[in-house]
Amino acid sequence: MPVGAMASGLYVTVLATGLYWAAAGLAPDRSPAALGVFVAALAALLFIERIRRWAVPLLGARLALFAVVAVADPGGFGRALFILAPFFAYVVLGRRAALALAAACLLGATVAAARAPGWHTDPETVSDLLMFAVGLVLTLVTAAIADGQRRSRERAERLVGELRAAQRQVAELSAAAERNRLARDIHDSVGHHLTAVGVQLEKAEAFRPRDPAVADRAVADARAAAARALAEVRESVGALRAEPFSLVAAIEALAGGLDDPGFRVAVTRTGEETGHPRPGLEALYRVAQEALTNARRHAGADLVRITVRFEAPGPASVEVADNGRGFPAGTAEGGGLRGMRERLTALGGEIHIDSSPGRGTRVVARVGGAA
Repeated sequence: MPVGAMASGLYVTVLATGLYWAAAGLAPDRSPAALGVFVAALAALLFIERIRRWAVPLLGARLALFAVVAVADPGGFGRALFILAPFFAYVVLGRRAALALAAACLLGATVAAARAPGWHTDPETVSDLLMFAVGLVLTLVTAAIADGQRRSRERAERLVGELRAAQRQVAELSAAAERNRLARDIHDSVGHHLTAVGVQLEKAEAFRPRDPAVADRAVADARAAAARALAEVRESVGALRAEPFSLVAAIEALAGGLDDPGFRVAVTRTGEETGHPRPGLEALYRVAQEALTNARRHAGADLVRITVRFEAPGPASVEVADNGRGFPAGTAEGGGLRGMRERLTALGGEIHIDSSPGRGTRVVARVGGAA
């Protein structure tokens, strides 16, 4: 349970106990004004727990309000709030400050108890002091554990950030290496063949008036060099596309890269994508990519549901629905979705966008059928 919730629970408990004490007439010496101060101070504490800035001033405000509650509490239970003081001090100022404040709270409770004659022989008074001391110790232990967890979480987040940075660097280096390899391949293969084509065509042009046979042979050689270049280009493209394309796997990878606590992406599928043409599946992936990017960047959504459906025989479809702010129909379709619409139309597919302000956006794309 979060510390703020625990503190708020204790405030409400003290408030309920104090109000019951006053309603039952168990504190006749408390005036209505004191009761009002008691309620107001606890309400202020509940409000403070919702604020996450200005840690040091808030710590001082908490301690001051603890004192106000302890003085104005009809039942005297408000003193238990000081058990929380070392925890907040630990979070804000560190372990030494928390230990010093815990010692000060225990000393203050002892001095307050010592005002009564024979307090050290009163079992109830001694028991209250012991329980207060135990509560302070438990609070310090809890604060130490919470602080350790916070440090571990921050260290883990830092390591994850470093790992991601390293992964990005490796990816960039790999991409650079691949680009360099492709550049070398193009230079050594296609570039060579195109140079040969140019040389043969120049030869054909030069020999055409003098020796048509040589010119024809040069044209034939140029045609052969062009064919070899085209074959090598196809081989390179085939190597780059060696892995089969999976629409579901691609969308799940895309969703996994964007999913986080503030932007959840859920992917569901029905049917089997086997037999559906690759161009249509790639077009559907581009639609999902564009819609998901728009939901993340522009819609203010925190939840997106992607549904992939395959019908056999029949079309494949992708539905992307977010809970963002939406937009009036026909007013916010960008160039990306227009391009996808044109691509789907060329493949015999279609795309529909349903959106309205405050109701989110739903994009449905459908294409083709089983091959």
